Amino acid sequence: MRVLIIGASQGIGLEATRQALAAGHQVRALSRSASRMTLSDPRLEKVAGDALRQQDVQSALVGVDAVIQCLGVGFGDLFSPVTLFSEATRVLLAAMAAQGVKRLLCVTGFGAGDSRASIHCLQRVPFQLAFGRAYGDKSIQERLIKDSGLDWTIVRPGVLMNGQVTGRYQVLVEPTAWRNGLIARADVAEFLVAQLAESTYVHQSPVLVN
Repeated sequence: MRVLIIGASQGIGLEATRQALAAGHQVRALSRSASRMTLSDPRLEKVAGDALRQQDVQSALVGVDAVIQCLGVGFGDLFSPVTLFSEATRVLLAAMAAQGVKRLLCVTGFGAGDSRASIHCLQRVPFQLAFGRAYGDKSIQERLIKDSGLDWTIVRPGVLMNGQVTGRYQVLVEPTAWRNGLIARADVAEFLVAQLAESTYVHQSPVLVN
């Protein structure tokens, strides 16, 4: 497939880029720092662009079959108003509609949307203090995606770690099973890339944990 990965220069986005290439996909990597990516592959196209800029996103979507959106903010940004997730998603959804691209995989996190109610009572206050602004905006992001009419899958990983792919993680679909836990970024990326060719989790928002 021809895949656009937004936020491809670090974290889950970078892992997803590596694994999508290894799986034989053509990847267009959109990031403001795309030119500094050290990955090299004939099937990798690095595009320097801003996820908040309509023209950049619309151009990056030309000829694409699916989109993986992996946005993040720095730790210092957590204590100021956060709007990146919802604003970038509004831009993306409009561009996808204009280009006729239907498949969207988006990474948010455990605690966004209706998974917020599953946060353990002892974790709710510190979670709100540290991550409340970001996850409030991620909840808006999720709502926009669910109302979009696209073939979406929202992926909610637990606490992210570095490390290699293990394949030993749980995909929790039912709200009664949702819980927090650890998971490697590489495992989240493995799930994302696998879903490019699958429809099992279309219109679902699974939580991923070990």
